[in-house]
Amino acid sequence: MRILLSPLNWGLGHATRCVPIVRHLLRQGYEVVLASDGVARDFLLHYFPSLSCLEAPALRLRYAKGTSQVWAMLLQLPALLRHARQDYLWLKQLLEREHFDCVISDNRFGMYSSVKSVYITHQMMVKMPSGLCFLEPLAHALHMWVIQHYSECLIPDYASSPGLSGDLSHHYPLPSHARFIGPLSRFQNKELPPPNERYDCVALLSGLEPHRSLMEQALIDQYQDKEEKLLILEGRPGCSPLFQGTHNVSICAHMPDEQLVTYLLGARRIVCRSGYSTLMDLDALGILHKAHLIATPGQTEQEYLALLHQGDKH
Repeated sequence: MRILLSPLNWGLGHATRCVPIVRHLLRQGYEVVLASDGVARDFLLHYFPSLSCLEAPALRLRYAKGTSQVWAMLLQLPALLRHARQDYLWLKQLLEREHFDCVISDNRFGMYSSVKSVYITHQMMVKMPSGLCFLEPLAHALHMWVIQHYSECLIPDYASSPGLSGDLSHHYPLPSHARFIGPLSRFQNKELPPPNERYDCVALLSGLEPHRSLMEQALIDQYQDKEEKLLILEGRPGCSPLFQGTHNVSICAHMPDEQLVTYLLGARRIVCRSGYSTLMDLDALGILHKAHLIATPGQTEQEYLALLHQGDKH
């Protein structure tokens, strides 16, 4: 089989959780072609340099600087719909030139066709801000309309509630062609190396600007006068991996998984966004209990996940 796999470029999360899927498909002897844009494509190229990686239509979004993303997302809704249409037309033209037996989309709304099309999502329920909760059934219905265009829907979570996603995947009854496949992490089923206790805290940056950079600067300001050693991993795979920083704050654009895991296992504390792919990675390593989860301000999904896994712990 020849399979096209295309994750959404919304930070690195959708790309990182596709790693175990690609590995599985390659072990089955299938030919895998990747397609994405931006940092997600950079990550895939870095991770699978021997695979063909196509340039899919770009999605360029930014969060608002404030504590609510409602208006920012509403204003960018036309761009999201336009991107879904671009994906659909791009795939249609691609299939006129090349043969694929299956298309796998991780949260790209328009990446489906007449061939078998598989949709991956953990967000069957779309969380809305507290004042707009009455819109959640409508948002759910719209997402179900998108999912119905696909042959199959795969949910990366445990089947028993609450799993890692809680209400996001377990609140509403599933459509007939949806099923749970268990969490997806590039760290799963790997022999863990010895921990490296060089750093007291490891911070994992992710998500869209400007909040990714705002969080980085806040961490530098917080730790620069402390004795504790902090490692900041910027999550920029297309940039130089060289370390920089001060006497106790080290900053690295990216690093190999084998090296990163040693630092994560050895750290007393991990600071990160409460993005779902990050939670799956920490769960796979058995260190979710060490994480200080910081939701992107105004991103309701992350706010919900941080509360679900930590409540008032921090």
